[in-house]
Amino acid sequence: MRPTDHLRQLAGDDWIAATTHPFCTELAEGTLPLNKMRWYLAQDYQFIDGFVRLLASAIAKAPTLADSVPGAQFLAVVTGPENTYFLRAFEALDMDAAAQTPPPAAPTAGFIALMTEAAESGRYELMLAVLVVAEWVYLSWASPVNPPKPELPFYFAEWITLHAGDGFEGVVAYLRDQLDKTWEGLDSAAQGEVETLFLRATKLERAFWDAAHTA
Repeated sequence: MRPTDHLRQLAGDDWIAATTHPFCTELAEGTLPLNKMRWYLAQDYQFIDGFVRLLASAIAKAPTLADSVPGAQFLAVVTGPENTYFLRAFEALDMDAAAQTPPPAAPTAGFIALMTEAAESGRYELMLAVLVVAEWVYLSWASPVNPPKPELPFYFAEWITLHAGDGFEGVVAYLRDQLDKTWEGLDSAAQGEVETLFLRATKLERAFWDAAHTA
């Protein structure tokens, strides 16, 4: 079994809940209330800064140039098309500056803190543990509903296409491969730390979806 499959299996019910959440189902169907989408986007946008720092830290710790290039290419997507998507969605959903910058909800603050912890650890395997969860969860829910229904507004449809398809599948494959390869060189204590961060990240992903769905 691949190490990343082992980690996913360890996450159990939290992984299943995070990747088959009613919020995602309603988004894909176009039935998600817009107030929930507004809440979700405003909270999710708060992850961008910490995520960029975490990904940049992982790129800096990659063993070789070949290991770092796909991460650098993905960083350009996050700071380019994905960032632009948020700005367009805020405008389309009539979200002023105050609506775009609410106080972070508990799961938001928790995941930001986890990303900071992983980045500041200086340890490639811990950075990867959080990155793999963050991106693999999204690929897992978005792939079954891609391509999106043609009648969906762009703020639903593009959130799906940003997290599915060959390009994003390649990102997740790269991150998983990096963690799989790194795992093999870790002792049992270090592997246990990776497991702990992977499970914490998955629980926070589930809690974030829950909070968005009840917003």
